[in-house]
Amino acid sequence: MVIPEDALDNPVWFSLTDCHSDKAIDYGYVKFFHPDYGPFGAFINNADTSIAIEKYAQLIDDFFIVGDKPQIPIGFKEPIKYVGLQMIIYHKINFPITETIIRLTEAHYSDLIDLVKLVYPEYFKPKTNELGHYYGIYKDNKLVAVTGERMQTNKFIEISAVITHPNYTGRGYAKQLIAHTVEGIFKQNKIPFLHVDQTNLGPIQLYKKLGFTLRRKFNFWKISNKKR
Repeated sequence: MVIPEDALDNPVWFSLTDCHSDKAIDYGYVKFFHPDYGPFGAFINNADTSIAIEKYAQLIDDFFIVGDKPQIPIGFKEPIKYVGLQMIIYHKINFPITETIIRLTEAHYSDLIDLVKLVYPEYFKPKTNELGHYYGIYKDNKLVAVTGERMQTNKFIEISAVITHPNYTGRGYAKQLIAHTVEGIFKQNKIPFLHVDQTNLGPIQLYKKLGFTLRRKFNFWKISNKKR
């Protein structure tokens, strides 16, 4: 059966409309994640985003609109454009899992935040881990690798926060965690996808080797509430 992928054309919007509607700040045709959960927003119907951006900027310093270029309020800096690749996979990853992978709970929260701060601080907020399941690998009594779920629609779940401690790279931990997370998403009867900056060539090659394919490019517009 072919699953319609329309929701992936505006994943932030449909996440905030479908599974994460209770995490949304709603400005009509413009929606944002509550800043405790994530710094992302989106819009539809060519909406004038300037008023919504001005209001949301009172809650968070820096954030992103995903998709078309938004209209920026007078006095704000021009947004910075990042180009991301959206990748998707429809089959189980055939990669051996030899490490013990655990589902992270609140008991692991401080370990998760400490690891995130090393390499992923801009996108991970205090409650991002509540958007989905997070998994980790411990070594030497220390959390050294994680992968989790972020945006979710009725049919798709985004894999996010693929992080390995710099002292523990090259051991296959990320591959095993991604394979484990992909399988978990399939067990929820949903399809895994992810986003990666087009300049991150190493991760892109990793995802391709695991079986992810490029679906489309996306623009991420970084907005600062600091005036010009």
